[in-house]
Amino acid sequence: MALELRGQTGIYCPSACDGYARYRVLLGGMHLLSPGAKAAARKGTVKQGGTTEAQLPSLSGIPACQGGGFFCPPPADFFPLQERMSDPMSEHKTFYITTPIYYPSDKLHIGHSYTTVACDALARFKRMQGYDVMFLTGTDEHGQKIQDKAADHGVTPKEYVDEIVATVKDLWKLLDVSYDRFVRTTDDYHIETCQKIFTKLYEQGDIYKGEYTGHYCKPCESFWTDSQLVDGKCPDCGREVYDAHEEAYFFKTGKYADRLLKLYEENPQFIQPESRKNEMIAFIKQGLQDTCVSRTSVKWGIPVPFDPKHTMYVWVDALSNYISALGYGNETYDDYKKFWPADLHMVGKEILRFHTILWPAMLMALDLPLPKRVFGHGWLLMNGGKMSKSVGNVVDPVILCDRYGVDAIRYFLLREIPFGNDGMFTNEALITRINSDLANDLGNLLSRTVAMCEKYFGGTVHNVAGTEAIDTELETMVNELTAKVTADMDSLTIPQALMEIFAVIQRANKYIDETAPWALAKDEANKARLESVLYHLCEALRVCGILLNAYLPTTAPKMMEQLGLDASALDLTKTTYGVQETYTVHKGEALFPRIDVAKEIAHLKEEDEKRKAAAEAANKAKAEAEKKAAAPAEESTVDFTHEEEIDFDTFCKVELRVAEVRACENLKESKKLLHLTVFDGERERCILSGIAKWFKPEDLIGKKIGIVCNLAPRPMMKGKYVSEGMIFAADTADGGCSIAFYGDDTPVGSRIH
Repeated sequence: MALELRGQTGIYCPSACDGYARYRVLLGGMHLLSPGAKAAARKGTVKQGGTTEAQLPSLSGIPACQGGGFFCPPPADFFPLQERMSDPMSEHKTFYITTPIYYPSDKLHIGHSYTTVACDALARFKRMQGYDVMFLTGTDEHGQKIQDKAADHGVTPKEYVDEIVATVKDLWKLLDVSYDRFVRTTDDYHIETCQKIFTKLYEQGDIYKGEYTGHYCKPCESFWTDSQLVDGKCPDCGREVYDAHEEAYFFKTGKYADRLLKLYEENPQFIQPESRKNEMIAFIKQGLQDTCVSRTSVKWGIPVPFDPKHTMYVWVDALSNYISALGYGNETYDDYKKFWPADLHMVGKEILRFHTILWPAMLMALDLPLPKRVFGHGWLLMNGGKMSKSVGNVVDPVILCDRYGVDAIRYFLLREIPFGNDGMFTNEALITRINSDLANDLGNLLSRTVAMCEKYFGGTVHNVAGTEAIDTELETMVNELTAKVTADMDSLTIPQALMEIFAVIQRANKYIDETAPWALAKDEANKARLESVLYHLCEALRVCGILLNAYLPTTAPKMMEQLGLDASALDLTKTTYGVQETYTVHKGEALFPRIDVAKEIAHLKEEDEKRKAAAEAANKAKAEAEKKAAAPAEESTVDFTHEEEIDFDTFCKVELRVAEVRACENLKESKKLLHLTVFDGERERCILSGIAKWFKPEDLIGKKIGIVCNLAPRPMMKGKYVSEGMIFAADTADGGCSIAFYGDDTPVGSRIH
């Protein structure tokens, strides 16, 4: 078979895999070759037939295969390169990637966004490579904390999580997260799968009933033994634990300890980074205990089908989402055979243990394939600590996106944080990264290039070959870029992939300074050279734009638009220098406007202080409420002396109505009494009330109060005044008085029942 590359003919040998690999080299796909082959390819030579070396072919003239060698003569029915390349790369190629399912006890913060945006970039890049991608995310909605939160808000757990989940989906939409499926552990199909899994494991003896005695961390939803606690607290989050003793079902995790260690040994890529794997090995070797997988004290969970007083412990419920969402154990979906096992579970380091010990042990017990790789990334820290709403250092991604743009925030998360390690979020780092990389490097390169194309060539430039070493250097960087980025994405070094792209962008900016197009434009004799320079810049921008599409999905199409191209140009098979022959550019808005650093930092610092103050106030109020709730009840001062019992008919004779206070004054004759003139809907009447100690006349005038209307008139102050009723008032705990006031929507004269 023959291939066509930029109008030239190249050869593909269907009987030798190296033939196909060689053409990946021509496309910049050197990641498909062995290290030795990569080195040979860079030198311009390649092994042929295992014995002789042949120069890498130019775009015309390719040597023939000699006895099972590298190249074969073309048959008559050759077809274009792009067609040939699309089939073998995409046919039957699937990629299944998952985020952890997030716990919707409150709105998500920038740390959660970090994980999801990283997975989104990987998913987008795999789609660009031609893979059939399944990108799964979702929410883990059961457990003690949700049950307590819902009770605090006076709603059911389902009502509570429904509201939070809506904000999660809104956030992922805002951040351009291209997930394919969203699983909720309250979904019926997930519940069906979990109950089937639990029953199967019980029936085959991998789950048994026992008694749990130990400690429980509510925030982490984790059980701990005495030896596992650190200074008497949860070893994961450092919070207080409480003693737990209840009947429970257990999964025989310890039964699979040896198989887990063998898994790690035979599959060194299963746990990443390497340091995390060593932690898991140490955890197992200290003695792997069976795992508590049910609760009787928590009602908000999936019931154990054969023992409904138990609900499933959150991790068995949560971990099963990765296969329930594909249709395992239910008929809602039918994607299990297509996508399982997962290519990558992306999780935070604090839950890596459950994903690399409990989850594979469960799958071993179910006799199901294991995920290929589990990556435990670090935390996004602020002021040296993990983000926490109670501390007031939580960063709201919605506010950041509204202020700086979605792609700016995506770029910061993907570029700034060393993947696999903890990273620091600071306002200064965010602003610096936006200004330096996005505004100065990328935005400036595009703006200058488009402006010069319009100024010197009316907006249209053609492919004019370079003649100098700096041209070749830029072309080579462009041609090698896809392979470098692909290798970085395969190894999950996402920041490095972006560094490679921006190395080309920075080199292109330097190329402008070296070639000085404004100087070339002064002499008509340099017109061809000037056009070549601008074409080189356009090609560098085009290829970088294609690759940036995985990370900056809003910015990349804008780049193409200014280069005069449409969305179809965002094609990973077109990242070779020279593919686009002509450009007709169009000036557009600045991709990333430069930010006034000092002014912006001052604004962000002010916002941070407001968040901290609000958090401190909330914590203080919570502490006072807890202290009050825990304090012994004070002896009541309420007078419980009872009046003589009356029957219902007698009570009905008391006429209670709403009245409006039209006038009120203090009495000279008494410091205790107020003289009120009230209107009951029919007439005004005088009421004397002993509330002068607690209310001023202006506190009452215009207010609507409750009165007894049919109380017999009572002469007071030696007959000087007649009180024609009584107002409603109550004693307070401090010896004071309170009055019930009615709203404006209550008509004067209304009966009180």
